[in-house]
Amino acid sequence: MIHSMTGYAVASADSPRGALALELRSVNSRYLDLQFRIADELRAAEPLLRERIAARIARGKVDCRLGFVAGTAAAPRTLNADAMRELARLADEARRAFPDAAPLRLADVLRWPGVLAEARADEERTRAALEDLARRALDELCAGRAREGARLRAAIAGRVAAMRGALAAIAPLLPEAVAAYRARLAERLREALGAADEERARAEAAFHAAKTDVDEELTRLAAHLDEVEGTLAKGGAAGKRLDFLAQELNREANTLAAKAAGLRIADAALELKLLIEQLREQAQNVE
Repeated sequence: MIHSMTGYAVASADSPRGALALELRSVNSRYLDLQFRIADELRAAEPLLRERIAARIARGKVDCRLGFVAGTAAAPRTLNADAMRELARLADEARRAFPDAAPLRLADVLRWPGVLAEARADEERTRAALEDLARRALDELCAGRAREGARLRAAIAGRVAAMRGALAAIAPLLPEAVAAYRARLAERLREALGAADEERARAEAAFHAAKTDVDEELTRLAAHLDEVEGTLAKGGAAGKRLDFLAQELNREANTLAAKAAGLRIADAALELKLLIEQLREQAQNVE
């Protein structure tokens, strides 16, 4: 199974401190890019959320928003002596640098992050609620990315099938196209060199006609398509691999178009390039 990089999920839960709401949005990105917007009261939850998201998602830009609404019956809290000592030290340093600054007010001290601490039991219950909230939101996000990934897989497989059809249509055209190209080239060379250089005209025509042989390009195109199908079957984080294969397919299609010995082959090469571009656009959405 492959996954898309786009998805959305939202989940909510109650905790001893109040109501929690977690929203996850993911879009395309070359790497895993995590962005957090967390209520000040729950700043300590960021490492937990970062760890849980990174364990489930390999690639994409994920915007994580954790909201908090305090309960009407607030849980009892205590003063954190370590946080107050650190705040006092910082205040002393600030006063030395700015002697005229007003001293900290009690309200400022109490609002300082970490000064008011929850009871240990409440911290554990809040963490458990956050764990469950993150799990449910990630389950929903990954399920949505999987559904979108299935659609992407079908779209890419359809492009691969169409490209195989184009390659199959090109193969029977090659002998006739190369022979016609060689005949046209030989005629032009005879006109330029004269009848006395018939052997040279044939040799030059054969040399230049050999440059229109695209058997190697067709073989490589088929091999790359085999790799695309194998990557789809394997699943997992396949986006970068598919994007690389699209580049290789495009390289071979460009060579095929440049060496095309006939209009029908050139048209088929252009059709291939269009299908490859469509495949690449889909692959850029894959995780």
